[in-house]
Amino acid sequence: MITYAIEPDLSANEFLALLAASTLAERRPVDQPQRIAKMLAGSDLIVTARDAVGHLVGVARSVTDFAYCLYCSDLAVDRRYQGRGIGKALLRETVKAVPEVRTHLLLSAPGAMSFYEAAGYEKAGNCFIFHRGE
Repeated sequence: MITYAIEPDLSANEFLALLAASTLAERRPVDQPQRIAKMLAGSDLIVTARDAVGHLVGVARSVTDFAYCLYCSDLAVDRRYQGRGIGKALLRETVKAVPEVRTHLLLSAPGAMSFYEAAGYEKAGNCFIFHRGE
């Protein structure tokens, strides 16, 4: 049984452990726990998925104005729990939490494109990215 909740105070340690257990650690600054803590603190909406004993198995972390636009910055599911619909449920719970928001955006990892299409997201060709050098 998986329980979904909004957890604005999710700890950086739990989030880091989930990133390590998912494929998202490859693309996040997991070696910089202070940055991870800032990422969580700057989030407007954090939706979690926990198993029957309360272990964190999934997170959808977003920034939003709660009126028009939401950007889902992180969607992570523990590898051991992938393929069970948890990622799609996290996205549905995110949408449910912001009923006035009309535009939901995210950037997909190359290997996850088909997942987002199956979840009902439309591929957009009008996106631009600026990466600041480290």
